[in-house]
Amino acid sequence: MFLLKAYADKAPNGAVTAAEKNSINCMVRQQLGYILGNTGRSFVVGYGVNPPPRPHHRDSSCPPIGQECSWNDYNSPNPNPHTLFGALVGGPNREDTYKDDRNGYIMNEVATDYNAGFTGALAAAVSNSLKCAAQ
Repeated sequence: MFLLKAYADKAPNGAVTAAEKNSINCMVRQQLGYILGNTGRSFVVGYGVNPPPRPHHRDSSCPPIGQECSWNDYNSPNPNPHTLFGALVGGPNREDTYKDDRNGYIMNEVATDYNAGFTGALAAAVSNSLKCAAQ
C-alpha cells in the first residue's frame, strides 16, 4: 500500500495516469479504513472500534516495572497490562477471520516491517495527498 502510493507520487510524468493515481489513492484510503476499523474491528492497538487487546509483544504483556515477568503473564487470557498504542497487528488471515490470541503470532505480532508501511500510508492521509474522486 505504501510503496504503491509512493511510486504513484514519484513516477516520471506519464508513467501513471491520473485515473490510475486516483484508483491507487482510493485503494489506499479503503485499506486504511479497513485497518482502522471501519468494518467493526480495528487492527491497531488502542485505537478505533474493538482494537486488539492482546498483541504478541513481550513488554506489553508483562506486569508493571519492578514485578517479575513470567510465562504465566504471557499465557494469561487477560488483555495485556500495557496498551501498545498505535501498533498494527498482523491482522486477519486470507479468509478474513481474526482471533485476538497472544500466542497466535501471525495474526497478533506487531513488527516494524508492516508498521513502517502503515505509518507511511498514514502520513500520506494526514498530508491530504489521498484525494479520491468517486469512481
